[in-house]
Formats: sequence, C-alpha cells, structure tokens
Amino acid sequence: MSGKLYGVGLGPGDPSLMTVRAVEVIGEADVIAYHSARHGRSIARSIAAKHLRDDHIEERLVYPVTTETTDHPGGYQGAMEEFYAASAARLAAHLDAGRTVAVLAEGDPLFYGSYMHMHKRLADRYDTEVIPGVTSVSAAAARLGAPLAEGEEVLTILPGTLPEEELTARLAATDVAVVMKLGRTFPKVRRALERSGRLAETRYVERATMSGERVAELADVDAESVPYFAVAVLPSQVDAERPAARERGEVVVVGTGPAGPLWLTPESRGALAAADDLVGYTTYLDRVPSRAGQARHGSDNRVESERAEFALDLARRGRRVAVVSGGDPGVFAMATAVLEAAAQKEYADIPVRVLPGVTAANAAAARAGAPLGHDYATISLSDRLKPWEVIAERLRAAAAADLVLALYNPGSRSRTWQVGKARELLLEHRAPDTPVVVARDVGGPEERVRIVRLADLDPAEVDMRTILLVGSSQTRAVRRDDGRDIVWTPRRYPEA
Repeated sequence: MSGKLYGVGLGPGDPSLMTVRAVEVIGEADVIAYHSARHGRSIARSIAAKHLRDDHIEERLVYPVTTETTDHPGGYQGAMEEFYAASAARLAAHLDAGRTVAVLAEGDPLFYGSYMHMHKRLADRYDTEVIPGVTSVSAAAARLGAPLAEGEEVLTILPGTLPEEELTARLAATDVAVVMKLGRTFPKVRRALERSGRLAETRYVERATMSGERVAELADVDAESVPYFAVAVLPSQVDAERPAARERGEVVVVGTGPAGPLWLTPESRGALAAADDLVGYTTYLDRVPSRAGQARHGSDNRVESERAEFALDLARRGRRVAVVSGGDPGVFAMATAVLEAAAQKEYADIPVRVLPGVTAANAAAARAGAPLGHDYATISLSDRLKPWEVIAERLRAAAAADLVLALYNPGSRSRTWQVGKARELLLEHRAPDTPVVVARDVGGPEERVRIVRLADLDPAEVDMRTILLVGSSQTRAVRRDDGRDIVWTPRRYPEA
C-alpha cells in the first residue's frame, strides 16, 4: 500500500508554537522533506530539529534559483516548474514504497508556502493530510499586542511583490492590511503606503517569534536592513486615535457611483476611510459604512450650498472632510457647489480635491451595451436651476447635431411634463424608432433597464431615479438569441 503524505505547518519560527499534531506527525513519519536554498540551511528544519530522529530519511528539496537570474530556457518560471515536478517525483517514490512523508512548512502549509506545490501534484494520488500552523500574520499581531481586525473590518493580505500601483490601490481601499514578502520589495511597499495615506498607521514586524525579532514604526525602518521574513501591519482602526487637530484640514469630494460599494473606486474608499467627517445627502451617506471615530453629517438634497460651506468650515478647524456625492461629483453633483463656496475669500486657503466616480450615464450605458460609443451630450431636464427655454434650446441643438443624449433628472413628483415635452422636441429631429434606454436604479435593488422606441417613451415610467439615453441616427438595437436587448452606437460615422 502507498504511504501517506502530510503537509506539516510549523508556525512562525518559535518551536514551542508548533501544534501537538505537528509534533505527532513528525515523530511518526518515515521521511522528512523540507525546502532550502542552495546554501543548504532550512528554517523549517531548524524549527523541527529537536523532533527529528536519527533514522528519519531526510529529503532536502533545494531550490535551483531564488533571487538570482537563471539560464533555464523557460526562465524563472520554467526552472521552478521543473524543480517542483522533480521534487514531487522524489516524494512519490517514497509514497509508492509505502513510506509516510511529512513535508515541513514554516507558518501554515497552504498560506504562501512551498508545500502547496507538492500538494497540487500529489494530493489526488495519495492519502493526504494538512496540519495547519500559526501564520506569520497571527504572530506579528500577537507581537504588536494590537487587534488585527475587529467587528466588520476587512483584513487584506498582500504580497509585497505586487506592482506598486496595485499595492497603493488595495491599501487605500481596505480597513486593515498585512503586506508580506518584504525584503527587496520594502521601498516599493513603503511608497505605496505613503501614497495611500496609510504610512503613519503602519507597524513593522521582523522575524516574529524568532531570534532577531524586531518591532518598529514602519516609517522609521531603514530599507537596507529589511529581510524577506518581515511584514508590514496596518492594524485595526476601531480604537485608533484620530490625529490631533490640525491647523488646516482639507475637503475631498467623493463620487460613490450610482449605487452601493461595488461602484466605489479604491481611491474613493481610501478617502472615505481617512476622513474625520462625512458630509452629504443622507441617502448617499447611507451607502458609506460607519467607522469608529467618524462624525456623519446628513442633510436634505436641496441644501447644496449650505452643505458645501459647512464642510469647508469643518476643514478650516483642522478636520479632514469627505463630501459624499452620488455618481461622479462633477456631473450635476456636489463638486460644483463645493468649488463655488471654496472660491470665497474666507476659504481660499482650504485644500479641495475632487475624486471621480462612475456616472449614472456610464452605468446605464454599460447595462444596455454601448449606446455612448460615439459623441454624446449630457443634459439635465431639471428646470429648478435653469429655465426650460434654455433646456429646450440645448435639446434642439444636440438633436440637430445628431448626438446621443444622456438626459439626467428627467422627472419627479413635482416635475411631470418635461419628459413628454423633450420627446416632442426630439421627434422633430429623430426617427420614431430611435432606441431609448430607460434605466432606473442601476446597481440598486430595484434596477430596471428597458429599451423602447422614442415614439413609445412613456413619461409615467420616469422619475428622479431614472436616466434616459436617447440614441442618434446611427444607434442600433437588436435582440440576441438569449433574449437580451442590446444597444450600441458605432464608432465609425458614415461619410457624407
């Protein structure tokens, strides 16, 4: 009969943190396998050393390449694939001979560990058991003596080998994080933490539970001193102290997209997480998760100027303020109100940033296909801030230019006639069968997207949660075999 394969987690380095089951399996195994670099030293073997017997068969799996270059025809990946295949064959020979094989792994065998490469090649052929181990993440949190994640916080674990832009985006978007595999990646990781605004909160733990352990503020660590076995820890923010009052804060206007968290950009997530105060229309504020230590200031949708000045007053008192806006804040939304207020002399020294969001037009267009694939115009049908005569003139001009139209704010309980009037104006320039996308609550629980003929557009179906996309003379609508209607506007316009 074949032997049994074990993947044995040894924990983060201190032999006393090995589990009882790990010790049992090592003691009962016939073959002990472990990885090492070409210098021959194995951290995994050193952790388990006192449990090894003289009659253990030891299989040292020596990496052909670590950080150096290779002349293998398949490059680094090819050299490693060949190594893993050969290592698995060596272990399979023992298993076929009926021997029990224990593959040692620092931390946990299936958490960024080399054992997993053996597991993927052997587990479907042999009886296999994985012995979990304490990870370096848990060990680092224990050494810091700080909660890693609490309540509804999201923990993100990142390899430092990711591209810097990816690291920055993910660090900005998460609540708490651990970045592993530092060493040569440390300068890049530090820049990503700084760019994401998380550097001041981040701790550094080196060789947790091992000799030479070091704990420090990551911002104070010399890059030249950082080994591979080090992690960056952005711990729980639940009870973290907010910075002392600054002489001057800032206002960031954040676009949340048309609906919930799926539509938020990483940059916007980071700005919302870093804010001392959230200011906005209550409906939009409800899309943002509550965070300990943050103040939320909700208000009615009709007080944009007052809301903008309130946010700037908070910033003048040293607060970091996020003004929450639906969709993109620069498209019929809060960015204009904030910038208008910020142009006043008393707010001239307050930094103001605008972060983009997915617009309602883009969201609706994506649901329908690609109706905005060529030139288009965006017009609000609301006559609350401009006269209907101006709206009508712009509708005629855009229609005469054969532009696709994205019509915002088409109707409400107090405005019921504009859609019908807009339809009449557009039919002066567009064919009755022009496709119109009627999109309501895109991304929300009541989402409904329909394609109708311009002549059949029913004003009774339109409210403030609806956006209309009116095609040009070139826009096409077809029904596919799956029953779905799709709309697109070709990018190539016919020659005159």
